[in-house]
Amino acid sequence: MTINDLFINEQIRDKEVRVIGLDGEQLGVMSIQDARKVAEEAGVDLVKIAPNAKPPVCRVVDYGKYKYEQLRKAKEARKKQKTVEIKEIRISPNIDTNDLNTKINAARKFLEKGNRVKVTMRFRGREMAHMGASVHVLIDFAKELEDCAVVEKQPKAEGRSMVMFLAEKK
Repeated sequence: MTINDLFINEQIRDKEVRVIGLDGEQLGVMSIQDARKVAEEAGVDLVKIAPNAKPPVCRVVDYGKYKYEQLRKAKEARKKQKTVEIKEIRISPNIDTNDLNTKINAARKFLEKGNRVKVTMRFRGREMAHMGASVHVLIDFAKELEDCAVVEKQPKAEGRSMVMFLAEKK
């Protein structure tokens, strides 16, 4: 439920509600008229915070202040959230050693930044007949990175390619 979906004061249509006071203490289950009266006497609003509960939960609180606090909490949660991207590295089965080392270094950089790495080996033409013999290239790739990475998904053939996932070692 978003901040804008909250019902306040006269928008609340339930007969009975569970009320939480200004200091967070439970005031118990009461009729909506009594709950509005409690909020009015305190000079603040009655805000429905849990509409799906039985009975619905309302809180006696200053609505503007409550809305601001909720938005601030949501902003903090987004700030602390870390998105993990999947970076893809493509190689061919007959890749040369230096080219493989370059790709390994690129994968190492991605892993150090906290991303997952998808290593894809593409097979073209006659290479398709020797897919099984090329698994060692992916295994060597993983062995070179075993100091900073762990194999999340073992090499697996998918159509014209073979895929392996690597993740940062914890």
